[in-house]
Amino acid sequence: MQRLMCKGKIHRATVTEADLDYVGSITIDALLMKHAGILPYEMVQITSLRNATRWKTYALPAPEGSGKIGLNGPPAHLFQPGDLVIILSLGLMNEEEVERLKPQVVFVDETNRITAVEEHDLVVLRQELARAEKARADESGH
Repeated sequence: MQRLMCKGKIHRATVTEADLDYVGSITIDALLMKHAGILPYEMVQITSLRNATRWKTYALPAPEGSGKIGLNGPPAHLFQPGDLVIILSLGLMNEEEVERLKPQVVFVDETNRITAVEEHDLVVLRQELARAEKARADESGH
């Protein structure tokens, strides 16, 4: 079975431009793409924190260090400069790939400069959830 998984994320990026007349895509600072594991022409999902709109399109690199997050073509109607967005890189994976999955989560400031990069590990997450569940059970006497 294949599962659609999050393999990378840019968290709370600020849209810097929206160009209705451009052919399409989202243009993302190449440094952010690199750290989130997003390749040129890879399909990504963009979610607006302003209006919960979701859009899927392909990613193109902007100059490294530019801080650019540009929505091009039709999504320019839905996303405006200044909007905060979450950009997800998704991938279909088999069970073995899921077990090895370590999504890269890129945190940025208001100018889309990287403030932190975290590698999330599914195995560690499962262990933390099991510990939390055990602690809740111990507290409730079950």
